[in-house]
Amino acid sequence: MTEYPKCPQCSMENTYHDGTTFVCPDCGHEFVSVENTTEEEPVAMDCNGTPLADGDSVTVIKDLKVKGSSMVVKQGTKVKSIRLTEDPDLVDCKIDGSAIVLRTEFLRKG
Repeated sequence: MTEYPKCPQCSMENTYHDGTTFVCPDCGHEFVSVENTTEEEPVAMDCNGTPLADGDSVTVIKDLKVKGSSMVVKQGTKVKSIRLTEDPDLVDCKIDGSAIVLRTEFLRKG
């Protein structure tokens, strides 16, 4: 027999599943089980919507000025072995020996 969660409002065990929610007949409270809810982590995507992963190779699609430097990353530059960051819009990489953080909107996988 399937075990249903206790009601978070009155702590009674008489809950039942009603399709998408759980219902407590004792107090009438409807709730979604905490176990069934999962937060999806944002995924890093390139300019075309292709998911990126650690170690992927990407190509820069636009000339990018590097802040704090006179360096310019030219369009078409191939970057190997990117590393994802906690922010899905940014990736760490090395270009010409310099560690740089690039925005994923200016990258194309491949």
